[in-house]
Amino acid sequence: MNKKNIFIWTLYDFANSIVSIVFYLHFSQWLVIDKGVSDFWYNMIFTIGSVLLLLTAPILGSIADRTGRQQKYLNSITIITFFCFLGASIVTLFLSDKFFLAALFFLLANYFYQFSFVFYNALLSYIAPKENWGKVSGIGQAGNWLGQIAGLAVTLPLAGGAVYLIGEVGRAQAFLPSVIIFFILAIPMLIFFKLPKKEYVPIRINLKEEYKIQWNKFRDLISDVNMKYFLLAYFFFNDAIITVANNFPIYLQNVFEINDKTKTMILGGALITSVFGAYFSGIIADKIGLKKTLKFVLGIWVIFLPLLGIINNLNIFIGLCIIYGFIFGSIWTITRAAMTALTPKEKLNYGFSFYTLAERVSTFIGPLSWGLITLLLASLGAVRYRVAMIVMAIFIAIGLYLIKKVKISEHKENELRASLTR
Repeated sequence: MNKKNIFIWTLYDFANSIVSIVFYLHFSQWLVIDKGVSDFWYNMIFTIGSVLLLLTAPILGSIADRTGRQQKYLNSITIITFFCFLGASIVTLFLSDKFFLAALFFLLANYFYQFSFVFYNALLSYIAPKENWGKVSGIGQAGNWLGQIAGLAVTLPLAGGAVYLIGEVGRAQAFLPSVIIFFILAIPMLIFFKLPKKEYVPIRINLKEEYKIQWNKFRDLISDVNMKYFLLAYFFFNDAIITVANNFPIYLQNVFEINDKTKTMILGGALITSVFGAYFSGIIADKIGLKKTLKFVLGIWVIFLPLLGIINNLNIFIGLCIIYGFIFGSIWTITRAAMTALTPKEKLNYGFSFYTLAERVSTFIGPLSWGLITLLLASLGAVRYRVAMIVMAIFIAIGLYLIKKVKISEHKENELRASLTR
């Protein structure tokens, strides 16, 4: 294993997690609460981004695989992501009345941020041997969680008004520092990350043919009925979970009217319990099986979201957020392992390319539904957010129903456990 590359690879995940958590926490509130933009239009940012990602990521990902230019594409997208986040930061600080422009910059920044993972995840196969993928992937995920916690800690004094830098006061103060920190920490990936040299092979690109190839690959993948049900289930429950996460700061503000310091503490606590959820859910899955564990976790989500939607006592709500963190952290640990168990070894690489794409684009139905509910039920005030939270449980219930149709052979699970313990 190349320890230098592993460190730089993990540092990159740490870096982009800082800027992403700051924008997901504070930009949503800046746009919806401070500037009065409808929840619907805020959620449409994620829906539009998902459509763009679906139309572009498979093609460029395939071209990168064939030309060996994953690192070059990742570097280019990282720089574009930086400038988009920078644009959103400058607008919020100095041109705050141009909130549409800030939203456009954020849409593009979020799109390119999600796009970067298509190439970032693919680098795993270059920096570690196959028998260490699980371990190194876990190191990268730890960097992700730590980056989010660091992002919350660094920007809390700025968003809360305790520290003032330049421009508009309040939440807008948090964005620019997080963008600068992100870029500084991403520089090692841009300059020092090295892959084995591969001769560039120019190819003729026919977009129509590229889309046809990707469609045929996808049809081949889902020809297995278990894979088809799994990916469809994943789309529904992951969509709902990500939608809840993206709208959680607004929910806390409009339902409980708590300050940014308390919000940060709640989200920070949830992130910490997410780490434990990610770890212990894997142990549980080894004991009782992947499918049983996934059904159990999704069942908790189905019960949990309506509880969040009806609880009025803030202390009880905060206690539930501990559970929120645990099941939030566990869901991807289990689904990644399940995807591995369901995918034939000879199709593992492109199988995971579709899994990664599904993970990144599954913010379509959820944001659209949340946005429409909060828009159409505006006369209900804070109650509309409770309704939206409860509705998300329906999508997870659909995912749970579809997961019940998936069969994961005991032989494949045993094989997977053996590979992970080597």
